[in-house]
Amino acid sequence: MSNTFISNPPVALTIAGSDSGGGAGIQADLRTFAFHKVHGTSAITCVTAQNTLGVTRVDGLPSDAIAAQIAAVVSDIGVQAVKTGMLLNQAIIATVVEQIGALNLQNLVVDPVMVSRTGSQLIADEAIATLRSALIPLATVLTPNRYEAQILAGLEIHTLADMQVAAQRIYQLGARSVLVKGGGMSGELRGVDVWFDGQQLEILKTAMVNTSNTHGTGCTLSAAIAANLALGNAPLTATRQAKDYVTLALKHALSIGQGQGPVGHFFPLLQ
Repeated sequence: MSNTFISNPPVALTIAGSDSGGGAGIQADLRTFAFHKVHGTSAITCVTAQNTLGVTRVDGLPSDAIAAQIAAVVSDIGVQAVKTGMLLNQAIIATVVEQIGALNLQNLVVDPVMVSRTGSQLIADEAIATLRSALIPLATVLTPNRYEAQILAGLEIHTLADMQVAAQRIYQLGARSVLVKGGGMSGELRGVDVWFDGQQLEILKTAMVNTSNTHGTGCTLSAAIAANLALGNAPLTATRQAKDYVTLALKHALSIGQGQGPVGHFFPLLQ
């Protein structure tokens, strides 16, 4: 391991919600950035009361407070990549879109947190419409899960062929590349993702990890893609490396709490 100290590492910004249980949201994102030796900054969109058993409360922050956080980070520190997570409502999405445009933020990874991996819708229909029309076209990489992809593509997804068609349809919404995630699929397709960037249609597969402690996988994957983009990697390379990181974090998932524990973001420190 190199002992060279880097005093000016790349910087990534997460625009997402806070998870009081520490397994997902900005907490997962900042840990993921740190693992990749990328300095993490944040703009909190909402505050959740949650643990390994579930979410009991969500409070959105005022739009001007979110805009101020983004502007404060970018005006002083600057960022090489950005990821968005839970944006909660239409007003927050519109604010984030405005800031991305006004500040000319690049290397944007959009985790369209609309529907949970179990199929529960998380934001209102009007918020989904704004995300589709205004935020997705700004994305360098878009990372919908199965159920989000079904909404965005307008089709039911049951097979690998369905995932491939969905990725190509969603690409038409304007993102530079789309990763349809297979975490919500069953059988051999569980964990198989499909990538499309207008030219390459790739099937991305990593080793399956048998664990029930998977909280935060979606946040972690999108944060890892952003970190790799900040490090200068091309989008497909960044995505492959992010999937490898999530697989390792799943292999070292934490058995904490009474419910679904989080992936082990900082596993080298526990060995």
